[in-house]
Amino acid sequence: MKEGPKVAVLHDGTRPDAQLMRPVTMRAEVRYTVADGLAEALRGADVLFVDDFRTTAIPAAWFAADRLSWLHVGATGVDAVLFDELIASDVIVTNTRGVFDSAIAEYVLAQILNFAKDLPESLRLQREHIWRHRESERIADASVLIVGTGSIGRATARLLRAVGMRVRGLGRRAREDDPDFGTVATDLYAELPAADYVVAVAPLTPQTRNMFDSRAFTNFTPHARFINVGRGESVVTDDLVTALRTGLLAGAALDVVDPEPLPHGHALWDLPNVHLTPHNSGDFAGWRREITAAFAANFRKWIDGRPLDNVVDKRLGYVPA
Repeated sequence: MKEGPKVAVLHDGTRPDAQLMRPVTMRAEVRYTVADGLAEALRGADVLFVDDFRTTAIPAAWFAADRLSWLHVGATGVDAVLFDELIASDVIVTNTRGVFDSAIAEYVLAQILNFAKDLPESLRLQREHIWRHRESERIADASVLIVGTGSIGRATARLLRAVGMRVRGLGRRAREDDPDFGTVATDLYAELPAADYVVAVAPLTPQTRNMFDSRAFTNFTPHARFINVGRGESVVTDDLVTALRTGLLAGAALDVVDPEPLPHGHALWDLPNVHLTPHNSGDFAGWRREITAAFAANFRKWIDGRPLDNVVDKRLGYVPA
């Protein structure tokens, strides 16, 4: 009798939904583990499902990956699992591209409205029982630069265009007449002065690490707001704090920061023009189930020998469009 495949599942203490995993457990031996047991679970495993996508355990356990052919990440960003040995190997890497797109796009719109309508001040006045008439900004016809033209950036562009905002994209290749962005440019510094809002959704790569530094913030218009739902490491945090304090930009909404979690006493906690959330812009109710379902669907393709969805270019660090 032919031995079936073995699947290691690295989780954070909460196992994937058993019912949704049935297409996998019916056709493979599944080994659930947390970080401490990863090396043992990897020995002889054909597949690794990384359901703990904040893990740092994979490089140390890689020596035990003696039969691995496919690694699936339960997230869109794969920078946490890409290291030299994995990149150089024949192991296919896939991600969960598409699951979080709409939720993150909605978060971006919510933060834009939060700035434009100054909802924090309205809540403060309500708490203090102050009835004060105020004017607010309109977002229709405001300009948005979306840095990162992958599936999340495209979902965001479509939503913001639907409410009347003027959207441009920034990517690796220039394009005209793009269906979602209109125009995709490549020169960050040339695009920043015309943007009322700058939305960072790009994956973390050598090209995007620290791309928002003092030079970039100098090119922002002073009334602009910066929204980061990509990676905290794309920003030089000290330069962002300086830009906010000196008026180089009007505000920032940060779902990701560097370092993360943000240390107690860090300046970003108390700056009045900063909105902070704990890396949860895509975490809608039911997101864990969606991740598991996406892996199970890709597993069916893998077991049947069909092409996998969302194959990552390990050299680029993301799924090419």
